[in-house]
Amino acid sequence: MINESDLEIMRDKKDVEGLINVLKTSNDYKIQENVIYLLGDVCDSQAVEPLLKFLRHGKWSIRKASALSLGRIGDERAVEPLINLLRDDYWHVREIAALSLGMIGDERAVDPIIKTLEDGCINVRCEIVDALANLGNKKAVEPLTKILKEDDYILRACTAISLGKLGDDRAVQSLVSALADENFFVRVNAANALGMIGDESAIPYLEEALTLSKGESEGFEKALKDAIVRIKSRKK
Repeated sequence: MINESDLEIMRDKKDVEGLINVLKTSNDYKIQENVIYLLGDVCDSQAVEPLLKFLRHGKWSIRKASALSLGRIGDERAVEPLINLLRDDYWHVREIAALSLGMIGDERAVDPIIKTLEDGCINVRCEIVDALANLGNKKAVEPLTKILKEDDYILRACTAISLGKLGDDRAVQSLVSALADENFFVRVNAANALGMIGDESAIPYLEEALTLSKGESEGFEKALKDAIVRIKSRKK
């Protein structure tokens, strides 16, 4: 009977066909799950079609593993099946589907991912926010700025950084408002995001926040100073 060491040897040898054969013939779902992750390590497009079939597996852990490995491989054939997985019953699966769509970076995923911003699970929503940043489509800016007003500080903090990565000036005012957020991490991320965007109009607000924050937190003050320097350096 094949064991974990055998599978790792196959992985190290990049024996994709051998791993796929084990995946197809084994009835042990633990072995199947291990093989799926190992195929993600190898990152060979030969594994795409077999992995796509396991997105419909009855066990959520298998679907999750398949979604992650498909994201790591980065083949566009996985985009539509992963979009469908955004509606999976298990949040762990939806979370990884969003992550993988962000990794693949196909524009077809933008609208479906935006629609899933209302997912009830905070883990999924944070991953969706990050995926939208990785996809880089400016269509996400408006829905993301609305999230900066929501109750969960983790989600607000994730969103601030994603807006920074998108680099769109339309997010500046929302991020400026977030400099006064009640949560430290949101404030720091808002400052960092403004530095990433680089819009000069943010400088007075960053300077004001720096004046008001004296002695409050070295971390926040550093983020504000770094953002100001970063923006000014872009003007030269």
